[in-house]
Amino acid sequence: MMDITVVHWLYLTGTCLIILTMLYRQNVVVPAIVMSFLVGWTFTGSFLDGVHTIFNASLTAAGELFHIFLIIAIMTALLQSLKSIGADEQMITPFQAVMKNGTISFWVLVIVTYVLSLFFWPAPAVPLIGALLIPVAIRAGLPPIGAALAISLAGHGMALSSDYVLKVAPGLTASSNVIEPSLIADRALILSVITGIIALTLAYFTVRKSIIQPAKKNVTEWEQSGDEDVQLDSDHVDIKKGRYSSWFAFLVPATFFTIILYVVLATFTNIVPPIEDGAGASLIGGTAVILLLLISLFRNYRRTLKEVSDHLISGFVFAFKVMGLVIPIAGFFFIGSGEFSAQILGLDDSTESPAFLLDLVEASQSVIPENAFITGFGILILGMISGLDGSGFSGLPLIGSLAEPLAQSVGVDPATLAAIGQVGAIWVGGGTLVAWSPIIAIAGFAKISVLDLVRKSFIPVITGLIVSTILGLLLF
Repeated sequence: MMDITVVHWLYLTGTCLIILTMLYRQNVVVPAIVMSFLVGWTFTGSFLDGVHTIFNASLTAAGELFHIFLIIAIMTALLQSLKSIGADEQMITPFQAVMKNGTISFWVLVIVTYVLSLFFWPAPAVPLIGALLIPVAIRAGLPPIGAALAISLAGHGMALSSDYVLKVAPGLTASSNVIEPSLIADRALILSVITGIIALTLAYFTVRKSIIQPAKKNVTEWEQSGDEDVQLDSDHVDIKKGRYSSWFAFLVPATFFTIILYVVLATFTNIVPPIEDGAGASLIGGTAVILLLLISLFRNYRRTLKEVSDHLISGFVFAFKVMGLVIPIAGFFFIGSGEFSAQILGLDDSTESPAFLLDLVEASQSVIPENAFITGFGILILGMISGLDGSGFSGLPLIGSLAEPLAQSVGVDPATLAAIGQVGAIWVGGGTLVAWSPIIAIAGFAKISVLDLVRKSFIPVITGLIVSTILGLLLF
């Protein structure tokens, strides 16, 4: 086991400082920048390299998160183009028959998000749900934070933490031991559902008093609310309706549902050619751009070049104004990842990349007492810490390797411990409790602060994880 150095303690201090600052509803950008500088300076021994670390951390984070910013920008541009032809209201009309009020809307979002995310992960599912269903839910009276909580907890929490269909997460957890991935998947499914039911129920009750009567003005006020600095330049567009408005009101959702069907068939059958992992999001993004071009062409073919550019520019401006503050925060946590630390700290390729976060997790196992419940919560906390890099997946092999020896020492099923650690890692990092994870997209579509989304999720998620861990140790 690697020795814990002063840099590790400094990194741990920075992590705790950022989390506390976030919980106290303060901006965490400055602490992230300062701690990035101190970690870089201390590790390299060079003040100048510490300065470089500030820039390199943000640059690396921007590169890793850009696909999220891009999908927000593209889908926002598409929504603005639909609004310009009056098709946005027509498009959501069928959903209003089901989502009649805020309460029903909350649970419809939960069910739809969970099912879609189980089949092909939240990344491609969230843009569809955010673009099509969040406006419907808000019109039905659900507050934006309620819609974001439903999608985040159901998709990036409950569905992704078990990953029961695709089984990538259980495979990684079992990759460094002899535990069967299917056994971990079965345990993780039960634990994730328990966590999800508790977290979603608590989240619903936190927003229930904010639910209002259904009305068209709810959407109008939502579009115009918030800080003026993050409003879309095209919030007030000239609407030009025509017979093509109804065409696109049908074509857009039909196209995206066809993509969903294709991905499901490609994943589980041989009817259509398979697609690569992660290709679902790019397929949706590329399709959205094509639809944007077609809408602008039908609206006014003489102004197609300008309108498409204007919509895309507005989308990018919105994405970066709302989510740009996440970049330096993510940069600090990327320093703790062995995958990015060498690039950020300016190390040679031949130099072993430090992995401060996983080193701290591995070192922590030695202080866990030999008691079944303490060990269970110990592996849960280790999993949660490993998820702070915003991935949730990077620490799973380590969690799996720790689960087996710890289980033998206290007489607990190793698959149960591995599943507890996996669920903790992904609920945090996959993620619902870190602002530098893919939930940025959810906050963007709901037009709320991603930090507010994390704060609202904290107590429901922690409560759910505690209860599921207790029940898991008792049941298995």
